[in-house]
Amino acid sequence: MSAGPLDPTPLVVGVDGGGSRTRVLLCDASGAALARVEGPASALQPGQESVAADVIRQLIGEALAKAERTETRPAVCVVGVAGAGQERAAQALWSALAQRRIADDVSVQADATIAMDDAFGESAGVLLIAGTGSVAYSKSTDGRTERCGGWGPNIGDEGSAHWLGRRALSVVTAAHDGREPETALTGAILTALELESLEDVIPWAATATPATYALLAPVVAQVAATGDLRANALISFCVEELALHVRTLARRCFTDERAAIPVALAGGLLSRGSLVRKRLEQRLKSAVPGATVKNDDVDAARGAVRRARRLLGVEV
Repeated sequence: MSAGPLDPTPLVVGVDGGGSRTRVLLCDASGAALARVEGPASALQPGQESVAADVIRQLIGEALAKAERTETRPAVCVVGVAGAGQERAAQALWSALAQRRIADDVSVQADATIAMDDAFGESAGVLLIAGTGSVAYSKSTDGRTERCGGWGPNIGDEGSAHWLGRRALSVVTAAHDGREPETALTGAILTALELESLEDVIPWAATATPATYALLAPVVAQVAATGDLRANALISFCVEELALHVRTLARRCFTDERAAIPVALAGGLLSRGSLVRKRLEQRLKSAVPGATVKNDDVDAARGAVRRARRLLGVEV
C-alpha cells in the first residue's frame, strides 16, 4: 500500500509479535511515544496469518484509543513477527494486514530484524533472542547479515523457553521411571501446571503449545537456583546451546570468536537479572572471548518504530 499525502502530524506504529505476547508502540513522527499496549501472541503459524493480523489490528486500535487518536490512521506501520523470516508467510501476513487497513503503508519484517534495528542501528553486532523460540542474527562491518537458529519449535529453537520446558518434562518423567535421580523439578512442575500426578502430564502435553511449554522455563530456573542438580544441568545445556549460536555467527561474520564483537541479548529468557542471562554472560567470556555484551535493554517495538520513521522519510 502506498502512503497518501502526509498528515501534518503523522503517526507511526511499531509491532513486536512474539510467541507469547505482542507489543505495540505508537509514536508521532519525531519518535515520541504516545501509547504502548500489550496483548496475545501473534507469531506466525502456517495458514494462520489472518489470526495474527486480527491480533495486531486489535492492539493498534487499543493504542490509538489510549492516545485519543482513534480518528487517525497511522501513516506507517512496521510489523516484526516471529516466523516472518520466511517470504511466503511474510507476504501472507502483509496481505491480511493490508485488507484490514491498519495503516497507509505496512512493512512486515522478521522479529529479529526490528530487534537489530534497536540494538545496533546501522552498526555491526550479534543479536541473540531467546524467548518462546530462539534465533541469532548478525551484521558484519560490511553490512552483510547472517542468521543462526530460528528453525521453529518442531525442529529447532534450541536454548529457548519452549525447548527448556519440554526437556524439563522429559527429566521428570525419566526420574519417575527411575531412569534418572529424583529431582525437585517434579513437584515444582506439577504445582505450576496444577496437576495431581505425572500421568496427568500426558493429556496436558497433547494440547500444549510452544507458549505453554515456555511457561515452565521460569520453574526450571527457580528450582536450579535452589541447587537441584538436574535443573542446573538443564540450565547449563540451555546456556551452551545459546552460546553456540553466538560463536557460530562470530566466526561467520567477524573472522573468529576472538574478534571484538558487540552482542545484544533479548527475549524473556534473557531478561536482565535472569539466571540464564547471568550464566550465559559468564559462558561467553570463554566461548566468545571477543564478545562485549550490551547492558541496554533491546526493545523490538522501538526498533520497528525506528524503521517506520525511516520509511516515512524522517532522518533517524
